[in-house]
Amino acid sequence: MVTALADDIWWYDLTGVNATLVDDDGALTLVDTGLPWHGNELIAGLSNAGYELRNLDRILLTHFDLDHVGGLTAFDGIDVPIYVGKRDAPLVTGERSPPLGNHKGAFQRLVSPFVDAPDNDVVSLADGDTVGSFTTYHTPGHTPGHVCYVSESLSLGLLGDLVREDSGRFEPSPWLLSYDTDAVTRSISEFAERAPDFDIAVPGHGVPFEKNGSERLARLAATL
Repeated sequence: MVTALADDIWWYDLTGVNATLVDDDGALTLVDTGLPWHGNELIAGLSNAGYELRNLDRILLTHFDLDHVGGLTAFDGIDVPIYVGKRDAPLVTGERSPPLGNHKGAFQRLVSPFVDAPDNDVVSLADGDTVGSFTTYHTPGHTPGHVCYVSESLSLGLLGDLVREDSGRFEPSPWLLSYDTDAVTRSISEFAERAPDFDIAVPGHGVPFEKNGSERLARLAATL
């Protein structure tokens, strides 16, 4: 099932991790894909929102992690491009393995047998690149290629695992789950300063905010 956050925005609560479905001025966009066993839920959610699988136009990924790319295999054979930050793109395609010299990278390597490279075309994004109404913001730390996406026209911020919602507020990605928490802190501060205002904020984990999303992020940044 999906929950409507606005007329053109739906939230998937995939048992501990989030995905988002967006009708971006007619271009149906799925953001993140959960774990490998979430594929059926993702496809069912399209129907719940009034669409069919053939209506899907593109997939945006905030980063490479099992719980955000695992469901990609549900879309094998479907002609939709996958967009991801350029430093995480080689991990998504399987051209490069996560580094063993970093605690988070070592964990990613451990679970890599559960991640299949997609059949779809993978398009790498740099900071400032646009996809439809979304602007890409490189926000490294949780992973080297982590990105957030903001649509001014939809007043929507897709935050991935830069932050997580906890008890009604944003918290930074913690050390255990991040490549570099100093980089996380810098990314939160820089993103809060650079990004335009948005109301709806969807983190990778926790409950989305439907109002004052960028203000909530700015409040977190002010404490770091």
